[in-house]
Amino acid sequence: MLFFFSPLAVAAIDTFEFDNAEQERTFHALTKQLRCPKCQNQNISDSNAELAKDLRNKTYQLVKQGKNEQEVIDYMVARFGNFVRYDPPMTPATIFLWLGPLLFVLFGFYFLYRQVKGQKKQDDHLDPQETQRLQEILNNKNNSRKKTQQGNKQ
Repeated sequence: MLFFFSPLAVAAIDTFEFDNAEQERTFHALTKQLRCPKCQNQNISDSNAELAKDLRNKTYQLVKQGKNEQEVIDYMVARFGNFVRYDPPMTPATIFLWLGPLLFVLFGFYFLYRQVKGQKKQDDHLDPQETQRLQEILNNKNNSRKKTQQGNKQ
């Protein structure tokens, strides 16, 4: 019986009453879009941090005042910066975050291309003696293969 009347069991549930279904939909959409600044990888709907609870309460108050989604988001961004949004807009401050992975991959491909191209250039710069020696080695290898294959057939 003590478990059911525990203050922890009652404290885990937030109850909000709305004037209409539109306010409730707006509230739930906003709590999924806004990130908890303390938890970093959870939205304020899923987080149990005190800051997330405060943000849920503030979101509730703003929705009850008749604010739309964009007005509530603008309010939160003004206080916490674009970090509070899960999908931050592309700005000069966040452009590297958006393009960074693409630039990293392109740089990797460029590096591999340069490595392969450099190896081919090294192969092309053999002097005549090295080229002749390479041909002899390849011919000997091919001849020994042919002899081995002929011996296996007999």
